[in-house]
Amino acid sequence: MKTIVFLAPGFEEVEALTVVDYLRRVKPITVEMVSVGDSLMVAGSHQIEVKADKHIDELSNLDGYAAVIIPGGMPGAANLRDDARVVKIVSDMNGAGKLVAAICAGPIVLAKAGIIAGKKVTSYPGFEADLPQAIYQTDAVVRDGNLITSRGPGKAVDFALELVSVLVSAQEAETLRKNILYDK
Repeated sequence: MKTIVFLAPGFEEVEALTVVDYLRRVKPITVEMVSVGDSLMVAGSHQIEVKADKHIDELSNLDGYAAVIIPGGMPGAANLRDDARVVKIVSDMNGAGKLVAAICAGPIVLAKAGIIAGKKVTSYPGFEADLPQAIYQTDAVVRDGNLITSRGPGKAVDFALELVSVLVSAQEAETLRKNILYDK
């Protein structure tokens, strides 16, 4: 089961790479880091450069993808929000009932895609005003149907575990939690 993690210049490294690392530990999940920048090399908000697996222009058929994941970080989340290709993919994936997830500032992309009206969501504190149609929550991770949102870098492990729980099973998420020695 393939998942997309978008990388735009200024992405939050902890949020993107924690999710990629932990999801890649779980079979049958495969993760594709997808650049929306000028090249496959994408610099995060703390100037850590990451080589994406593919460029957004290479995504032609979304049928084979089970999820799209939006990391936060600024200006990364704003760059994703302002990219019409990303917004269309998020909207299309949501319309197909596939998992759509965002962490930190990432839910601003979901707002731009018009998919959070009346939905429970969370974000990094201070982005509430950017999500006016949502039912704002302050929990670490919030799930509402096929949407999963989370607060920020310190919650990246919880976010990744919830993604595994939804994509594979709660049992697989618990196995991962134990394997990474994560105690709540």
